[in-house]
Amino acid sequence: EAGAGDPAVGDGGAAEDGDTFRILVATDSHIGYNEKDKVRSKDSLTSFEEVLQIGKAKHVDFILHGGDLFHDNKPSRSCLYRTMEMLKRYLMGPGDINFEVVSDPSVFPRGIVNYEDTNVNVETPMFMIHGNHDDPGGDSGLSAAHLLEVASLVNYFGRSEDLEEIVVRPILMRKGSTQLAIYGLGNIRDERLNRAFQARKVRFETPANPEQWFNIMILHQNRHKGNKGGVPNKSCIHEQMLPPFLDLVIWGHEHDCEVRPRESLQAGFYVVQPGSSI
Repeated sequence: EAGAGDPAVGDGGAAEDGDTFRILVATDSHIGYNEKDKVRSKDSLTSFEEVLQIGKAKHVDFILHGGDLFHDNKPSRSCLYRTMEMLKRYLMGPGDINFEVVSDPSVFPRGIVNYEDTNVNVETPMFMIHGNHDDPGGDSGLSAAHLLEVASLVNYFGRSEDLEEIVVRPILMRKGSTQLAIYGLGNIRDERLNRAFQARKVRFETPANPEQWFNIMILHQNRHKGNKGGVPNKSCIHEQMLPPFLDLVIWGHEHDCEVRPRESLQAGFYVVQPGSSI
């Protein structure tokens, strides 16, 4: 939970108030993993449904997903159908939206946040970036996330249109006196993104007074773990590459669960690594 003047992330037990964002964070759901296995075929869908059930039970303001919602770039029809049915069942409804998106809606592919679409009734918005398993590609440059977006089930953001000059634009939200900026960066090949950071070709667009906002970044990349991590230094992202104005970084792609916020000694912000749900 993020409230005005409070950089802490809570456990969901705090009392509801008009200034506190209640955010459910999930990542690496890998829906469709082992879907042809007679024993484990439903595991990924079951675990993702548990995520949605928790969100509904806790009355969260929104769900934030850190990539690899699907295990395959082209999920099967069955996998896509079941996912869309679950999203519709748990995220749609007559409930009120208790926050507002105040940034330019062009950050979303359709140019609108889904709860403002008059054709649907969204109760719990979901915001997501893509991972390395479900990234956009092909001649159309589309991904499975685009299909969920056009069906008004999710809000897809964080795709970089120009990999030579990467621009990270935030979603700006306001709830009561709390101002929240979420910077999303969908997966880019680690070596390429590492070079872009080294060459100062990654630019973060910030609101006029970034110190007045609680700044969260969510990304989906290899994380530098030191010399014993087993990943070459240029095939991952180092924490000190990220801008120091951030308050919290949510790190997708890494499957180990390190959910308690840890302060980065190199950069000064806190890091949460939710891990995979399957």
